[in-house]
Amino acid sequence: MAEAKQKSGWLNILVDYGPLLVFLGVYKFYSPEESSPLGEIAAVIRGTIAFMVAAVVALAFSKWKFGRVSPMLWLSTALIVGFGALTIWLRDESFIQIKPTVIYLLFGTALLIGWMRGKALLEILLGAAFEGLDQQGWLKLSRNWGLFFFALAALNEALRATLSFESWLWAKLWVFLPLSFLFTFTQIPMLLRHGLGVEGLDEEEKTPPPTA
Repeated sequence: MAEAKQKSGWLNILVDYGPLLVFLGVYKFYSPEESSPLGEIAAVIRGTIAFMVAAVVALAFSKWKFGRVSPMLWLSTALIVGFGALTIWLRDESFIQIKPTVIYLLFGTALLIGWMRGKALLEILLGAAFEGLDQQGWLKLSRNWGLFFFALAALNEALRATLSFESWLWAKLWVFLPLSFLFTFTQIPMLLRHGLGVEGLDEEEKTPPPTA
């Protein structure tokens, strides 16, 4: 059972971050060696098309493998396709960079509004995974993730304003992903105080952070 959960955790990570890796690979392959605005735009457009296709494939794989598609994945895929289409149409790479900020703000706002109303939206999404966690624990987890999403939105905007497009892409893997996992681990002591059992702890450690 533990082995199945571990495999499931890594498959979730692949579903969430696989499309980004596809974008990175295609963009890097077609990126011009010398500075060329037209070549750069062409590489971004090819990467964006691959990104959109990979996102739809990841969604279909999630439905086939897990029997369901999380609301987060539905929203992420819809925004990837929507902002990707704008990128191709307007030939402006900034739409790809804005997309994570929009997702983080939407998730953060939804979680914090739910928390203020006494409703833990994360319990709806992850309730089966974290057995034993009491209502107060769910509320605190929703509040903390909501605040963290706002911090990620601010960080994305700061990096978007200061880094080149390629450096920003790599930051998605080497900054946002480690930060998200680190934040996940910092929540464990609080979750244990609110009834999270051993099985739930194992799932918390293997559940990837929401994607953007």
